[in-house]
Amino acid sequence: MASLVSAHRHRSPADIVRQHSTGASARRVTEVAGLVYPHRMPDDLYDRDILAWSERQAELLRRLSRGERVNELDWEHVVEEIEDVGLSELHAVQSYLEQILVHLLKTQLWPSSDALNHWRAEIVALQGSAERRFAPSMEPRIDLANLYKRAIRQVATLNGGQVPASWPQSCPFALDALLRLDWTDLEQTFQSGSAQQGC
Repeated sequence: MASLVSAHRHRSPADIVRQHSTGASARRVTEVAGLVYPHRMPDDLYDRDILAWSERQAELLRRLSRGERVNELDWEHVVEEIEDVGLSELHAVQSYLEQILVHLLKTQLWPSSDALNHWRAEIVALQGSAERRFAPSMEPRIDLANLYKRAIRQVATLNGGQVPASWPQSCPFALDALLRLDWTDLEQTFQSGSAQQGC
């Protein structure tokens, strides 16, 4: 076991976790904070019971943070899950924004509908959900132009494939406005864009 221990110090964060092969047998090991541990291939718990897997990995990570040696961490899936957390939040915010646009377009296409107040209430609820999960690093990854086009297509499908020619061809909202403006201001902004489009 002693031959598997590395005494490296002053490591950068990027070097904390690294995969190695040792000797001709190419035995997999994991290096954590300068110490190298045998890397046991995970069983199928990740696929069978994600809750039990996550609880086990959390327990092992806590032990590792206390300086204990652990050699059962499923590093490959742990890294994947950490990456997925951020992507899941990004996709959720994108979905909320698209639905805000869809409901806003409905208010403009069918202003006399009995569902008008429901659509406006949905806009408010969706804004709250989007703002709670929004993080600044998401902004450059959110393509409002594409979300607007998708919202247009959804609403057009509900209207026989037709949308008013006066509607703005490009998204008339900035991200911050879509997240935080009151629905009345959003409707006015959209109507102003429609008026300019018709000129």
